[in-house]
Amino acid sequence: MISQPSRHCTVELQAAPSRIGQVRRIVSAHLRYWHLDPLIDQASLGVTELLTNVHRHAQPDKTCTVEMELLFDRLTVSVHDHDPRPPLLCEADPSDTGGRGLALIAAVSDAWGVRQDGEEGKTVWFALPTSLPAPLPTSLPASSTAPSAAPEPVPESAPVALTPRPERERGKRDRTARSAAVG
Repeated sequence: MISQPSRHCTVELQAAPSRIGQVRRIVSAHLRYWHLDPLIDQASLGVTELLTNVHRHAQPDKTCTVEMELLFDRLTVSVHDHDPRPPLLCEADPSDTGGRGLALIAAVSDAWGVRQDGEEGKTVWFALPTSLPAPLPTSLPASSTAPSAAPEPVPESAPVALTPRPERERGKRDRTARSAAVG
């Protein structure tokens, strides 16, 4: 068995709006360096939402640590702050201008959660798979036989799961769900 070393990136910062863009660029650069370009959008969206939560809600200060760890086929992104209060997963009304951050993270990630660090604060994390399943062929080669049963069609707008879920094909369905949640 070939072992892959863990890849790690840590950034400590004040969660100010001006710093969030810098952290997104750092996340993007590391993912490109690690040859994980397909994960840039999901990781950037997730880290933006977590840093925005720290900026808006964390007490007594806005100091936090962003950490990315790549281990085998999983990228874990986490944000630690000094506020021990856990974030709240809300159901936002369509007219609300906020309150969708954790739902967005749940929609674009395979799993997410909160680790309480006692009086030292908390860590909110999300995970993304690094190996996506191969796309299904659109037609069978002439030498192949057709499958005995046709696959079930995937609904155009699947419900957004708010708990960990198995790996699934990422594509038009996720962009549609994300766009609907944002817009």
